[in-house]
Amino acid sequence: MTYDLLISLFLFALISTCTPGPNNIMLLASGMNYGVVRTIPHMLGIGLGFPIMVFLVGMGISKVFEIVPHSYLALKITCTIYFLYLAWRIATATKPNKEAIEGNTSQNRPLTFLEAVAFQWINPKAWTMALTAISLYTPVNQPVSNVAIVALAFVVASIFSTNIWATMGETMRKIIQNEVSRKTFNYLCALLLLASLYPILRG
Repeated sequence: MTYDLLISLFLFALISTCTPGPNNIMLLASGMNYGVVRTIPHMLGIGLGFPIMVFLVGMGISKVFEIVPHSYLALKITCTIYFLYLAWRIATATKPNKEAIEGNTSQNRPLTFLEAVAFQWINPKAWTMALTAISLYTPVNQPVSNVAIVALAFVVASIFSTNIWATMGETMRKIIQNEVSRKTFNYLCALLLLASLYPILRG
């Protein structure tokens, strides 16, 4: 891969990971409700989970949709159900009490590392980004090293994007002090997350 192509790849990775989407909306809400420190597992899940997805897409895993046509419908249904669940979690998030902060309850908590990794596979923006990156920055008969470089670019870009969005949320947490405004913010994030379903529901 040439130097110019590497620069182009990194800019693509940085811009696509920093623009609004399901991952960033959830990081914003998590930073607001739980702060950056408690959101770190979620951030790492995105920062490592998505590049793994990019690598596997580059190795041909997306061809399963051609081999098993109904797999796309299954993904679409799973995506819709899980997005509804996540939107509900965001909308009903409350100020964490001492038990939640100490991790003694499964309710009212940010996404875990594994949940964030798994989420990439039903995230329509993630699929679009992965397929676009592989088609633009790897040749048809690409060596594994080229695919790995594309995946690594997203690891680096995610360090910036996840920190930016989680920190934005924590900053809003310091600005928004009253409960009514906090709930309004959560409802807005939940609606934006549901709106991001439009591309996959459109087909």
